[in-house]
Amino acid sequence: MHNNYKTTGHLQTMQAQRIKYLQEEIETFPEDPFNYYALALEYAGSDSGEAEKLFEKLVNHFPDYLPAYYQAANFYFEKGKHEKADVLFLRGISLAEKQGNEKTLRELKGSYSIFKAETDDEF
Repeated sequence: MHNNYKTTGHLQTMQAQRIKYLQEEIETFPEDPFNYYALALEYAGSDSGEAEKLFEKLVNHFPDYLPAYYQAANFYFEKGKHEKADVLFLRGISLAEKQGNEKTLRELKGSYSIFKAETDDEF
């Protein structure tokens, strides 16, 4: 029977290729926030320091890039950086309201309510 599962080495090679590609895209198109966003997501599971740098760049240099807030806030939540997560959830919610993006607003509010329920004693 054929094994459909990729080996760990193969998956790491694929991730390395995606990372290299995204880094090249950032060099070519430094004003496109999507490339930083995609690279942050690539690093989120394997190199939290790099992911954090990229999320910081996103929210500071591209403050109107709404997708960054959901992912960044949840990243900080998972890393136990709850004050930073709280700030980013609220900034994202405010931006989604300003942009009239109902779907992202619902997603941010839903995730924020879970965050608040799990960290209620901290705030």
